[in-house]
Amino acid sequence: MSDQVNSVSDANFAQEVLASELPVVVDFWAPWCKPCEDVAPVVASLAQTYAGKVRFVKLNVDENPQITGEMGIRGLPTLMLLRDGEVVNTKVGALPAAQMTAWLDGRLAAG
Repeated sequence: MSDQVNSVSDANFAQEVLASELPVVVDFWAPWCKPCEDVAPVVASLAQTYAGKVRFVKLNVDENPQITGEMGIRGLPTLMLLRDGEVVNTKVGALPAAQMTAWLDGRLAAG
């Protein structure tokens, strides 16, 4: 895991994600998910690119069923962008870096 990407859990999700002053991208993943492995280095790279502008966190769905259920996660990997505790947009599935960057830039520009 990158220095810029922290793990969150059911216990600290509200504090680390919902109460964040910065927008947050949550990477919902599982250790058995091959596409999740493919997305991890892209997320780590984006975390460095957007450092200070967007927080990036990972949540293991197997270990955190409460938040997984509350957020309605049904497929992996799921990337969810939250701002001021509200879901701004969600992407399900492995995206190439260019598409992930375009998705994020578009959602951040939308305010």
